[in-house]
Order: sequence, then structure tokens, then C-alpha cells
Amino acid sequence: MPSTSTLICTSEAGVLTLTLNRPDKLNAIDNPLAEALLDALNTAANDPAVRAIRLRGNGRAFCAGRDVSAAPTDKDLELVQAVSRAIVAHRCPVIAAVHGWTVGAGFEWTMNADIVFAADSAKFKLPEASLGVFVTGGLVATLPAAIGPMRAKALTLLGEPFDAAQALAWGLVYRCVPADELDAVSLAAARQIADLKPEVAREFKRVLNQIGLERFERAVEEETAVQRRLGQGDAEA
Repeated sequence: MPSTSTLICTSEAGVLTLTLNRPDKLNAIDNPLAEALLDALNTAANDPAVRAIRLRGNGRAFCAGRDVSAAPTDKDLELVQAVSRAIVAHRCPVIAAVHGWTVGAGFEWTMNADIVFAADSAKFKLPEASLGVFVTGGLVATLPAAIGPMRAKALTLLGEPFDAAQALAWGLVYRCVPADELDAVSLAAARQIADLKPEVAREFKRVLNQIGLERFERAVEEETAVQRRLGQGDAEA
């Protein structure tokens, strides 16, 4: 699977590692990055050699969220939501390995993953409300499912940063490790999953998501509709 300027793709022993590669922008999401990630996920869905996927970031952060240097467009929204759907619906388990800042849509993508490992120095934030936009990635389903409605409302409305220890305590990540061990630990977990019978891993993911995230698709649709309404309000102002 070819790499692009914004996404590094490497494969070994059934594990496909997808590395967000805009380190000078803290891997902030622009359309080329989202398109490359979506293409890689869709290609991997039809490649029987891929049995587990690992998502990580190059440089000082996992992902700083959407690139706010340009005004948001409907295409931005469609691509971000398409990536979330692709992660959740993918036949392969997806492991996210996060470090540094994991913000906004970047955090929302980690919530779409099946297992999240975090460096103990990682930091998280959901700033959308303060920016006048809405969350994406099915977060209105995934976040309350993980931490309950009250905490979900607090994290999204107040937008306060929280650290890896808090994320672990709330069940937003599976495990925290020293930053210099994150790559090795997440890769070892991905290899372990890749060694399972593919149909076993696929069915565990499918059924757990079907029951635990039964409202995910509705959440994405509602988020998209609200985001568009808020955008129209800005245009009319």
C-alpha cells in the first residue's frame, strides 16, 4: 500500500500501520490527509493479508484535530465522518497509539478505534463548542457510552483539557505506557490480534460494536446535520 506525503503506510506480519504525517502541523487534519487515510482503510478492507490496523501520529502529537487555518467546508465534514465510519465498520480491529496532543476530530477518531494505547504524557481536548462547531465521528454515541452523559456533556461543553491518567480512569484508553514504550507496546498488541483467526477477530469486533454502538450511525447522521446547520448560521450572520 503506497504512502503519501500526509500518510505513511507500512505493513509487516499482518499489521498495517498508518501514520499521520503532518508533523509540522501536529498532524492537523486537512482534506489530503483525510482522503489518504480513507483510501488506505478502504484498500485494507479488501486485502486479506491485513489482519490488524494500527493508527499513530508522526512527530510531537497524535493529531491536533481539524486544520483551522482554513474555514471548514462540507467536504471536510464528509471526509472526517467517512473516516470514522470506515474505522468502526472495518473488518479488522483498529488500534490507536496516541501521544502528545489528541484534539477534536483526532480524539474522535481514537474513540472509533477498538483499542487505544496512550503515552503517559498524552493530553486530550474537545474544543469544538468554543469554536462554534459541533463534534464529529459519532462522538455523541461513543463518548457517553464510555463515560456517561454528564461527563460527556462536561468534556464537550467546557472543553477542558485532560491527561492520560484521567483518560485511563474514565475508560477512554485501554492502557497508559511510558512514551518511549508506546510504539513497541501498541505494535505487540496489533501483532497479537493479527495472529488470531481473522473470522474470530472480525466477529468479536462486529458483535461488540453492533450491541455497544447500536446508535453510532444515527449519531454520525445527527452530527452531520447539526454541523451543517451551524455552518449555515455562520454564513447568514
